[in-house]
Amino acid sequence: MKSKKDPSMFKTFTLGLTVLWLVAAVPLLSACHTTAGAGEDISRTGKAIEKSAERNTPR
Repeated sequence: MKSKKDPSMFKTFTLGLTVLWLVAAVPLLSACHTTAGAGEDISRTGKAIEKSAERNTPR
C-alpha cells in the first residue's frame, strides 16, 4: 500500500522554508546599504585628503 502525501503538511513545510529564506535574506540585503554607505564615506575621506595634499604641496 502506498502512503499518500499530506497536502497540508507540504504547504506548511513550503511556507516554513519560504519564511526561513526571507529571514536569512534580511541581514544580507541590509548589509548592501551599509557597505554602500561605507564606500561613500571612504570616497569622501579620500577626496578630502587629496584636496588637503594639493593645498599643502610646496610650489
